[in-house]
Parts: sequence; structure tokens; C-alpha cells
Amino acid sequence: MWDHADAMETETDSFDEALARARSGDEAGFLLLWEALHPRLLRYLHVLGCDDVDDVASETWLQAVRDMHRFRKGSADDFRGWLFTIGRHRAVDAARSRIRFREKVLTAQAVPPQVDANPVEEEVLAGLSTRQAVALVAGLSPDQAEVVALRIIAGLDTEAVARILGKSPGAVRVALHRGLRALSDDPRIRDIEKVEQ
Repeated sequence: MWDHADAMETETDSFDEALARARSGDEAGFLLLWEALHPRLLRYLHVLGCDDVDDVASETWLQAVRDMHRFRKGSADDFRGWLFTIGRHRAVDAARSRIRFREKVLTAQAVPPQVDANPVEEEVLAGLSTRQAVALVAGLSPDQAEVVALRIIAGLDTEAVARILGKSPGAVRVALHRGLRALSDDPRIRDIEKVEQ
């Protein structure tokens, strides 16, 4: 009989092995980490509202490769928390850069910024699961959306989310509870559950 706990343990062992290989400079080990975490990172960055998710994700992975020698904590959870912290910082940097660029353009041209007439194109390019995840959390407050994304989509524990967001674990739990309660009332969740049954 298939045992969920055994499957999770095997997955954790594989991740820990890939992490050890990547820390020793093995490209194949790093590729395994990328395959395991990149889809979750993209979803998280979508939830944060990044304009160019792929660029921010690339910058995140480049920094992770460059700074891998600084990552001394060995567990899979610690690595995920470290990677998503880098991603969050890169997203904040990208947003600040975008704001500075817009201010320069406005100052130089003295015209209002152009609004993208068709933001749906980016969503179409993203995977269905990413679209669903982003659509579902879009109705939440930004605080709740980020907590839900880090806990549920990224799979981080409460303490890791608290460290990333600079909040107490209690505040994270409250935001998660409120976000999940709001999502449970969303008819789209019930529709997805019906399709999966």
C-alpha cells in the first residue's frame, strides 16, 4: 500500500542529496533543485505582482548559484526559505527599479505612463496551475496573498514565512487562516474540487 509519509521522506532525502551535490559545485545537483523549486518560485513571484516574473526568477537563481557557498544551513526547508527570501528581495528591487524608470520617463517626456492594454497575454503564457493560483489569491489582501503563496504554493513552514516577511509566527498564522477562510468561500475553489473528484 502506498504510504504518503514514505513518499514525502523519499522526496526530502532526494532534495537533501541534490542540495548537498549543489553545495559541492555539482551542476546536476543544482539542476535538480531548480526543477523542484522553479515552478513554485514562479507562482510566488506572480502572487507578488512582478511585471517580469521570468527575469526576477532568473536573477533569483543567479544569486542563489553565486551565493551558494554562503548557505550553511543544510535542510531542504532552510534552502527553500533562503531561495524565496532572495526571490522576494529581487522582486522588491525590480519594483523599485521600475518605479525609478517610470519617474525618469515621466520627467523626460512629461507624459503619463502607458498602461498595458492586454495584460492577459502574460497569463496565457504562464501555466494553467500558475494562472489558477494567482487568480485565486488575487482577491485576498496583499498580506494574506503573500502568506498563502509562501505557505501553500511555496511550501514553507510558518517560521520561515515569518522570517521572510519580518512578522511574528502568530501574525503569519492569522493571515493564513483569514486567507484560507476567504478562499474556502470562493466558488472557484468548489469548481476546482468538483473537477478533481
